[in-house]
Amino acid sequence: MTRIATLLSVLALLALAPPQAAFAGDKAIPHVNAFGGSCPRCELSGRRLRGAQFLAANFSGASFVGSDLREAHFLASNFSGANLSRADLTDSQILGAIFKSANLSNARLRDTQATASIFSEANLSGADMTDANAQGSRFDDATLAGAILRSVDFSAANLNRVVAHGADFRDATLRGATLSAGRFEKASFRDSVLDAADLAGGNFDGADFRDASMQRTVLYGADLAHARGLTQDQLDEACADSRTRLPPGLTGKTCSGLHISIHGPRMIVVPPIPPAAPAPRYLVATDPTP
Repeated sequence: MTRIATLLSVLALLALAPPQAAFAGDKAIPHVNAFGGSCPRCELSGRRLRGAQFLAANFSGASFVGSDLREAHFLASNFSGANLSRADLTDSQILGAIFKSANLSNARLRDTQATASIFSEANLSGADMTDANAQGSRFDDATLAGAILRSVDFSAANLNRVVAHGADFRDATLRGATLSAGRFEKASFRDSVLDAADLAGGNFDGADFRDASMQRTVLYGADLAHARGLTQDQLDEACADSRTRLPPGLTGKTCSGLHISIHGPRMIVVPPIPPAAPAPRYLVATDPTP
């Protein structure tokens, strides 16, 4: 092992130790875990990492099963293929981070700021994202089966081809989001905002749309034949075509001036721009905060 590798190993061990509080007289000085550099496939399951800061770090394939990551910061970092099942990310901040193909099943992401990040092909089945902000993030091909997504802001998010049967989108904001070709059997969209969202080609068998806002919602080719809570007033504001399947007694209408391309309808919400990644650092350290 080289001297550099040895140094990195020592620094990593120091950073992964449970955070302690230092004292100056009677005044507590908290420590902050800051993680940078590369630590792919690291084993960090069950760790107490509350308030940890991951800055331009590479933790692809790492394991955080059941770890305490409340109030953590994931900034421009790579967690592709990482296992965060049952981890607690409540009140965390995820900005410009990559969780592609990550396992977040049964994880807690309540009140999480997860904007402009990538969750493509991730497993979020059973996850609790209540009150999270996921504006402009990508969830294409992700699994959201049974996920609790109440009051989540998915404005301009990409949820194409997701598997979200039984998911709870009540009171969620999906303005300008794309949900095309998704599986939403028995999902709940009660009281949600679907204005200008793209639901084209989706399966909504048994889904609940009671009191959902559907102004210029694209329903081209969607299967809503057994959807619940749909009203004619909602459909009069939405955009359907001859391929749209609707419950008996309800009819759809076409929308003039709506531009549809292979990429779906126009987006009316501009997603936030992720931050530029800092220069690579090969340092993992625990720094005291005065």
